[in-house]
Amino acid sequence: MQIQQLTLTNYRNYEKISLQFDRQINVIIGENAQGKTNLMEAIYVLAFTKSHRTSKDKELIKWDAEYGKIEGSIFKRNRTFPLDVIFSHKGKKAKFNHIEQKRLSDYIGSLNVVMFAPEDLYLVKGSPQERRKFIDMEIGQIQPVYIYHLGQYQKILKQRNALLKDLMRKQSPDLTMLHVLTEQLIEHASIVLERRFLFLRKLRDWASEIHKGISRELEKLEIHYDSSMEVLEDMSLETIKETFQTSFEAKEKREIERGTTLIGPHRDDLLFYVNGRNVQTYGSQGQQRTTALSLKLAEIELIYQEVGEYPVLLLDDVLSELDHHRQSHLLNTIQGRVQTFVTTTSVDGIAHETLEEADIFTVSDGKLQTEG
Repeated sequence: MQIQQLTLTNYRNYEKISLQFDRQINVIIGENAQGKTNLMEAIYVLAFTKSHRTSKDKELIKWDAEYGKIEGSIFKRNRTFPLDVIFSHKGKKAKFNHIEQKRLSDYIGSLNVVMFAPEDLYLVKGSPQERRKFIDMEIGQIQPVYIYHLGQYQKILKQRNALLKDLMRKQSPDLTMLHVLTEQLIEHASIVLERRFLFLRKLRDWASEIHKGISRELEKLEIHYDSSMEVLEDMSLETIKETFQTSFEAKEKREIERGTTLIGPHRDDLLFYVNGRNVQTYGSQGQQRTTALSLKLAEIELIYQEVGEYPVLLLDDVLSELDHHRQSHLLNTIQGRVQTFVTTTSVDGIAHETLEEADIFTVSDGKLQTEG
């Protein structure tokens, strides 16, 4: 899978640029605040129709412009097709092969992308919300229907929480509507949980093996799903539904008292253990970074396993954050297999034959030049 051409119009600080990518490795060099990360973000948005940096689409449109547009020519499964994402102050449109896709789940997966940025080094010790986002975005790429169920779950959850707040204020609440929403919530929550368990089993296999390699076989990585209710990963979908039903019935009174939904995928987390110790709490910074790197490299292999092609890899100012050993392991893994975009302020200190085969671009104030 490759991006052959990328065109940005009125995107962030880019008025108009069009780039051809002929090689597997593309390095974008520039000082901070010149547009390196904006370029990486544009590729991410082309894949997911939303940014990893902001939830406000209007921020993606160049100042004083009426619209912003990202166009990409993608080579996948031995054919080339165009992708377009267009933003205006009225909303956004995503097009596959010039045809607008009304549902996000019909578009996501057209371009598979794995991004590794400095903030991902804190995936392990960051908030549970970050880890849930990580797992949701990756499942959505390989199983777009997951996005539908997750979206429905979040929509019903919002309605249910509003109702619980309303019931909290009443002396004798009518619970009929609550039970209807609970039933609807369970339907989608169970599918979300089942898909997470399936994904995690595959991710765990890849990540533990990769982690062992990076740590020179000195460390063993384990990943556990921390659910907000008593549930096991090998449960059938029907059993998960029954467990949700029992748990909601047991917590109904408390949920009304608190005015919020107390269980469900929105409250779950991932836990990481290295040699039996919780790396989030007791791990060194090196162990936490190795765990994060293992997860990202595992994503690449898992997508290849599921889709049949390697995703595009975005390394946004992350190589300078890794020591030489982790740099080498990352670059050796992708060498010759994965189209990769690297942003950095300088290639000094990054000595690897992979970068010798790269196309080099320099960026300054929203303008790019090719160095060769």
